[in-house]
This record gives sequence, structure tokens and C-alpha cells, in this order.
Amino acid sequence: MIVTTTNTLDGQPVGKYLGIVTGEAILGANILKDIFAGFRDIVGGRSNAYEEELKKARQIAMDEMIADAQRLGANAVIAVDIDYESIAGGGSGSMLMVSVSGTAIQV
Repeated sequence: MIVTTTNTLDGQPVGKYLGIVTGEAILGANILKDIFAGFRDIVGGRSNAYEEELKKARQIAMDEMIADAQRLGANAVIAVDIDYESIAGGGSGSMLMVSVSGTAIQV
């Protein structure tokens, strides 16, 4: 499956537009990771815990979007947009949300 953020594929005309496809992932970051990430941010370091959670969420969302495109008979997704959000989760810490969307096509 070809997946790109561009609106076209170089040298490959779009044969058929199949529609918008999406994928979402929401992952909770436990309170220990939240405390550790806060401490690392204070000392200027990187938060590996959050980086790993974001990578995991992004991959889940992309896999969902690709599966959605495959169900439509697509062999490519163009104009992919990736959005990241942090959702406050009360006493259990925050949650990380990644959503992706694009246009499923046949080339």
C-alpha cells in the first residue's frame, strides 16, 4: 500500500477516488510515566516514555487507516494528515490520541 502526504503520486495518475479513510488510536500513559516525563521535561531531557507511546499510537492509527482503504479496494492513500492530541484523564493521568485521515485511491 502506497501511503503519502502528497495529493498526487509522481508519474501515476489516479484511476479512481474511493473516499476518505481514517484511523484513530487513544493510549493511556500511566501515572508513573507522567511523573517521570514531567521530571525529564524539567531537566531538559527527552521523554522516552511519551515518545514510545506516540510511536505506538501513530502505528495503530496508520494500520487502521490502511485496513479501511484495503476494504474499499484501494492500493494507495494520498493526502494523509496526522494529528496529535493530549486528553486530560483526571486522576489516572493523560491520554494520547493520534488520528490519521487520507483519500483512498486506485492507481
